[in-house]
Amino acid sequence: MQRLSQSPTDPGFVQDPYPFYARARAAGHLVWWEEYGMPMATTHAAVNTILRDRRFGREPIAPVDYPAHLAPFYAVEAHSMLELEPPRHTRLRGLVLRAFTSRRIQALGPEIAALAHDLASSLPRGAAFDLLDAYCRPIPVIIIARLLGVPEAMAPELLRWSSAMVQMYQAGRTRHQEDEAATAAKDFAAFLHSYVEARRATPADDLISALIAAEADGATLSTDELISTCILLLNAGHEATVHSLGNGVKLCLETGARPDRNAAPLVEEILRYDPPLHMFTRYAYEDVTLFGQAIRRGAQIGLLLASANRCGAAYAQADRFKPTRGDGPVNQAFGAGLHFCVGAALARLELQTALPILFQRHPQLRLAAPPRYADIYHFHGLGALPVIA
Repeated sequence: MQRLSQSPTDPGFVQDPYPFYARARAAGHLVWWEEYGMPMATTHAAVNTILRDRRFGREPIAPVDYPAHLAPFYAVEAHSMLELEPPRHTRLRGLVLRAFTSRRIQALGPEIAALAHDLASSLPRGAAFDLLDAYCRPIPVIIIARLLGVPEAMAPELLRWSSAMVQMYQAGRTRHQEDEAATAAKDFAAFLHSYVEARRATPADDLISALIAAEADGATLSTDELISTCILLLNAGHEATVHSLGNGVKLCLETGARPDRNAAPLVEEILRYDPPLHMFTRYAYEDVTLFGQAIRRGAQIGLLLASANRCGAAYAQADRFKPTRGDGPVNQAFGAGLHFCVGAALARLELQTALPILFQRHPQLRLAAPPRYADIYHFHGLGALPVIA
């Protein structure tokens, strides 16, 4: 297995990680990334195989010892289906999908459109402003607040908690960021605990009430599982949609692409070409030999989702942004297999709705300055998106 070195916080890598991914794919389906101290799947074939291979999963074989100051954060993670495997994952995901139905998601379409129109009509004219703050961030956090049944006025606080918690997944995080994440997890959980108890007493037409009522084979979600599920839906859904909207608008403004009423092909190409999440990990549950390489039981392996999306064996002219692309498999932006993103349909609906409305209302939208990506790997999104409407 070839060994490669690349700091994930190097400024050049933060702005453009794709040359490193190309070098990694050229070195093999699996390579060793020195800075992470683990093998990485680099190609579409390797990433897709491991995502679907039940010999790999999210839960470590041996319990991981975490420092005491992170206890509030990992108390939430302990009940998150993102970090669990069957049979508990099966029960949790099944119950969540009974509440988080495709019908409920599709019913949000008019709300998403109305919100996008309201925000687009309020954008400043003639002067530079940050489109992330004015448009991209409010849409997913307000929609998830409405979906859960949380007061819309709480959106700024939800955003603050979410932003603090997801720092835990970033390379080179500091002790200060860990403290912020732990505090946010504690405060977020406390808020939701009181809200869940109120909904148990007085159900409403919202996702929290639907999650409380969800039942399969006599099993329901515990309060801790409910809280972790709500936090997961906000954190994962919000982070992915904000970055995808920002990256997508940037691509449109740089290439001249414009979304029309059928924005689905463009959205899929944005998700393929410049996805919001670049790497995710799995543990091997037995000794495995894949693509000529031995992976030992208990070893952790990284899956380079963004590298898979640029794999020339899967996509013709993979390094070209082609808004009407129709070739190749479904991109890996939302993963695959058992842990395929439960909020993917909502994220796609938000993107397919918000992008056309933005350019419809502001056909002269242009960049005010070259946007730069934030140092937040393994996420990949802009620090700001300066534009003039």
